[in-house]
Amino acid sequence: MDYRENEQEAAFRKRVHDWLAENAPRNWQEEASDEKAAGRITRAWHRKLYEAGFIGLSWPEEYGGRNLGPTFEAILNDELGKADTPRISFHNYLGRAIFAFGTEEQKRRFLPTMLSGEVQWCQGFSEPNAGSDLASLRTFAELRGDTYVVNGQKMWTSGALNADWCLLLVRTDRDVPKHKGITCLLTSIRAPGIDVRPIRISDGAPETCEVFLDEVKIPADQRVGDPGAGWRIAMTVLSFERGPADIGMIATYDTALRKIEDLAKARGVAGQPEVRKALARAYVHGEALRLNVVEQLSQRSAGRMPGPEGSVARLLLTEAQQYINHLELEVMGADAFNGRATGTFNSYIRSRTISIFGGTSEIQKNILANQVLGMPR
Repeated sequence: MDYRENEQEAAFRKRVHDWLAENAPRNWQEEASDEKAAGRITRAWHRKLYEAGFIGLSWPEEYGGRNLGPTFEAILNDELGKADTPRISFHNYLGRAIFAFGTEEQKRRFLPTMLSGEVQWCQGFSEPNAGSDLASLRTFAELRGDTYVVNGQKMWTSGALNADWCLLLVRTDRDVPKHKGITCLLTSIRAPGIDVRPIRISDGAPETCEVFLDEVKIPADQRVGDPGAGWRIAMTVLSFERGPADIGMIATYDTALRKIEDLAKARGVAGQPEVRKALARAYVHGEALRLNVVEQLSQRSAGRMPGPEGSVARLLLTEAQQYINHLELEVMGADAFNGRATGTFNSYIRSRTISIFGGTSEIQKNILANQVLGMPR
């Protein structure tokens, strides 16, 4: 793959850059005082990007997309990361389930509003005893006539407080191997019997939720794929979630590293050998992540779906993010704890939770061992 941008891609980057200079929200972090406020900001930002033609770049036109290559998605995310904008919703990987496995009616019903940001989605996968071992989930859906009746509990459901709909994994058959008894359903998060309760993570933010389901009725025509196809659908969704190419991580990381370099200079420690060595190591972490992202982008541009090698990206992302937040803590010293360096300690604490998002680091290593290296379970 030629990693240089062609004329069309360069023109698109300039268009995005110029548009963001005029339209990127300012001081949105201060305005996102709680999860509800953050949800309103995310929804409004999603709508604004959509109206400007920047959402669904690589999706087919018949479902509201632009039918462009994945390189354009990467350019957009790179510019969003540089501009430090709010994150956009989970449509790019949750939509893959409907896009790849849904009926034509489901695609036309759900995908346009998902892309436009009119309807926000969350992912109901993990459970109290089925996070790292997702196939052990126990939330059960019984088919009664043409309706599934669901009972159970979901855990670590990010964005559920502000979501409208949920992509839900449920068990529909207890008499087959656990991977084969899982089905995927779509439900309104406001359906009778659903109770969403926030979970405060390590820095106190209610970013994720518990979702309780008590006799929740879901029409059978809101099942995605065949009964028992849920595991395959989940792996497709997670393979897109695990790659950092879709979240502009590289630009965000570079911005954070430059900030720490400036902090080290301001505090008079930038010339210390140990600090210089740590900054160099942080740069190497970022380059390893960047090269992996470029490789993933190359594979997607060649038409290859993400596979288990996406776990490498997830591990590199975790290591890089945790390292750079630890480095900022060391540069700031005692000021990270006495209130003079607002946010440094919270950012460090938040970075520790990254290793469980999209599957723990241990799960990622197991995937690589089993599915890439061919090692026995």
